[in-house]
Amino acid sequence: MVPMDIELLITPEWIITVDSDNQVLRHHAIAVDNSRIVGIMPTSEAEKCYTPRQTVALPQQAVLPGFINAHTHVAMALLKGLADDLPLMDWLQNHIWPAEARWADSTFVHDGAQLAIAEMIRSGTTCFNDMYFFPEATVQAAEEAGIRACIGLIMIDFPTRWGSGPEEYLQKGLALHDRLQTNPLLTTAFAPHAPYTVSDDPLHKVLHLACELDIPIHMHVHETAFEVGQAQEQSGMRPLERLEKLGLLDKHFLAVHMTQLSDAEIALLAQKGTHVIHCPESNLKLASGFCPVAKLTAAGVNVALGTDGNASNNDLDMLGEMRTAALIAKAVAQDASAIPATQALRMATINGAKALGLDADIGSLEVGKFADMIAVDLGTLEASPLYDPVSHLVYCTSREQVTHTWVAGKALMANRQLTTLDTTALIAKARDWQQHIGETP
Repeated sequence: MVPMDIELLITPEWIITVDSDNQVLRHHAIAVDNSRIVGIMPTSEAEKCYTPRQTVALPQQAVLPGFINAHTHVAMALLKGLADDLPLMDWLQNHIWPAEARWADSTFVHDGAQLAIAEMIRSGTTCFNDMYFFPEATVQAAEEAGIRACIGLIMIDFPTRWGSGPEEYLQKGLALHDRLQTNPLLTTAFAPHAPYTVSDDPLHKVLHLACELDIPIHMHVHETAFEVGQAQEQSGMRPLERLEKLGLLDKHFLAVHMTQLSDAEIALLAQKGTHVIHCPESNLKLASGFCPVAKLTAAGVNVALGTDGNASNNDLDMLGEMRTAALIAKAVAQDASAIPATQALRMATINGAKALGLDADIGSLEVGKFADMIAVDLGTLEASPLYDPVSHLVYCTSREQVTHTWVAGKALMANRQLTTLDTTALIAKARDWQQHIGETP
């Protein structure tokens, strides 16, 4: 047999596939060519089958699918730590929205997105789902870095620095969607902010266009008890009931946070095929409540993980988010078996891909999928001894142990060094913004 020429062969200690059988393979190799995985087989066999232009030997690493951060506001990296230890509405109305009104322009968004993307690459995220103004600036930052992203086409009732109102938001969003049709790394989703900031008419238009374009709708829903109570006072309906009456709840809808849910609402979500994006650390920090992840999962609802933005987390660390999600789920359910490590890992990978409609291409390591993957060093003192690599990833591993990050077979980080972004320049730019924003009266 003549060996096949390929671009890349990776030979780790472990391959954690996150496939339908949750296979964990030892002493296997991953063959990559033309952006995709072309083979997964024992290393000894792969070395006979392939002639790679590059071989990356990772004798103490696990290779696994890159994390999919299913809810972000990446530009808000520049607001990290600006207003902490406050309830959500106080934090938003009296601190975040005024800062955004003063500073959030295309330069702010580009620079904040670059900073966040660098942080995500260094912690193993290969795809993020964003919601923010000036999305064209986020696109520019993502393209420069080479990361995969779903770009939110923002919708909100009131004017901002990006648009005068719903009609202009739609026009700008549709133009950006059209522009990205030929980009294999970037997709779009409509991103109405929340039920309390988007009225019925714009939501009708978003739903119509989302069906026409076959793209998701991504929205904050039932984030706090205050939000739900206020909606009931004003309309006699809980927000989820209103969204169901408008026809939004289906397999294309991503409901973010969902800390306030009744059993009947959980059943409705399962019936409609709606996805829930769980952001445990942001919810904890803002004291928003607890998403009932164990109940949702038991009902058959697809639950994915997001970090939310840097301003309310304050990091974009999906390894930390996995651990927090698993631990909180056990405490809320009062069941130590709730959300085991394998399920937490799926929430951070393939479940996010399903929510974004990208699971045919990313979210697991399987032949034919894009080579979006990371390597994590499990040979450290902190990871020793090692009985179960998946358990270690969720309960024992820090983002500093991520050594390599690939998107579509291209290394965005190798041996902890970013390859497409300049760390020193990013730090300098962040400190420059810090001086400007810190002067806000």
